[in-house]
Amino acid sequence: MKTVGFAICGSFCTFKSVFKEIENLVKAGYDIVPIMSENAYSFDTRFGEASFWQNELKRITKKDIIHTIKDAEPIGPKKLLDALIIAPCTGNTLAKLSNGIADTSVTLAVKAHLRNARPVVIAVSTNDALANAGKNIGSLMNYKHTYFVPFRQDSFKNKPCSCVADFTLLEKTLENALNGIQLQPILDIPLE
Repeated sequence: MKTVGFAICGSFCTFKSVFKEIENLVKAGYDIVPIMSENAYSFDTRFGEASFWQNELKRITKKDIIHTIKDAEPIGPKKLLDALIIAPCTGNTLAKLSNGIADTSVTLAVKAHLRNARPVVIAVSTNDALANAGKNIGSLMNYKHTYFVPFRQDSFKNKPCSCVADFTLLEKTLENALNGIQLQPILDIPLE
């Protein structure tokens, strides 16, 4: 059984889709270690109260949630994970990862995990992927051990710079990452 960290950042509108995929990974036999950014862990939003999402994640994984820098630090030295998923991965987290900043539970989990040269799977969800975050996505695509869940433009008319991962491809991307195979990260973007 592979042990996989699952880090959740604050793209709250995607939580329903992301949590469905966490359930699918558990059903597929993965041992999921839940990680939440401080914001994802503590913010009540129109997409649900923080306590609801915390309880759902604990119910699905049957584990306590890593949500502090202190609790994320042992991931590397203890070699706790075979792979680490970030879904949703916000533009803020992309920027921090691209620039080596480890000041949140998620970014420190990634930094700690990468010291073991094991795969990190990134599922983008950001309103500025085709603007400011684009350079960070490009930078991270060149990092060894970094794999992107294929993504596409979200809604050209309503959010022209937005991109979101196809979360249904998360398990396939994880399987490929564990075998060192990179999928084409950008899906066809239909022009409206």
